[in-house]
Amino acid sequence: MNQKNMLKVFSGRANVPLAEKIAQCLGDSLGKITLQNFPDGEFWARIDEDVRGRDVYVVQPTCPPVNDNIMELLVILDSLKRASAARITAVLPYYGYARQDRKDVGRVPITAKLVANILTSAGANRALALDLHAAQIQGFFDIPVDHLHAAPVINDYIRSLNIPSSEFVVLSPDEGSIKRALVHQKKLGGSIAIVDKRRASATETKQANLIGSPLQGKVAVIFDDMISTAGSVVGAARTARENGAREVYACATHAVLCGDAINKLRDAPIKQIVVTDSIPLTPEKHLPRIKVLSVAPLLADAIKRIHFNESVSRLFE
Repeated sequence: MNQKNMLKVFSGRANVPLAEKIAQCLGDSLGKITLQNFPDGEFWARIDEDVRGRDVYVVQPTCPPVNDNIMELLVILDSLKRASAARITAVLPYYGYARQDRKDVGRVPITAKLVANILTSAGANRALALDLHAAQIQGFFDIPVDHLHAAPVINDYIRSLNIPSSEFVVLSPDEGSIKRALVHQKKLGGSIAIVDKRRASATETKQANLIGSPLQGKVAVIFDDMISTAGSVVGAARTARENGAREVYACATHAVLCGDAINKLRDAPIKQIVVTDSIPLTPEKHLPRIKVLSVAPLLADAIKRIHFNESVSRLFE
């Protein structure tokens, strides 16, 4: 068996279409696995092919339903470990619990670290993640982590819109996203502006002022790692339009879209919402203005590089 044949991609049920695309990019089919639920809700898995001594990759974003998808991933990892796979990599296009990454008040958990611990205990030898909410989460793992960014995929699409540089403004939705906005602005050009977001209460934020480049007559492109309840991105879009922006685009890697997000986005002054397929969009979340880009080629390239012990960071140079 040569080295290429020793690589195999398996998938949980969280995002099978993405896993299939990854396998296709690698010139293979998905590994054979049976996944079932017992009547009481327990998960059960069986690996239906020989994986002894193989380098296996399990694609499973821990998106909603978060706890179900995490538990299913743990069961698959344990199955592969007990089937004597040589190396098991958890491929996490979306990492749930990432926002619980610190103790901001007393007597609360750091659940992002807890999830990292249980993934390792279940049998993961490596992790491959895409746009973690906070880069320092890599340090929560006691195993190697390869941290990918969807920025090249999103930037290529924005370039295809042929927005003149003189009319292009990268808009950070809050002060915390400035670093991400600067990365995009460095690659795409244009100028940069920041929305000054103030917290009105524990559950509400208010977009107060605009800092930086004027938006009058310009095209504003918002970049964020995820759209969850859509409060920040919609607030930033409205601020941009109030300040004279001609058009607004919103870009994010992860389309979590929970709560009232779809209704907010449906009514928002946004021309197009650009997301990736790291999280599957259910039919009720498909809006005509949502454009989904695939990160399968990016993840497949990273898997190939990991398998052949090549540099992953070269993907972003």
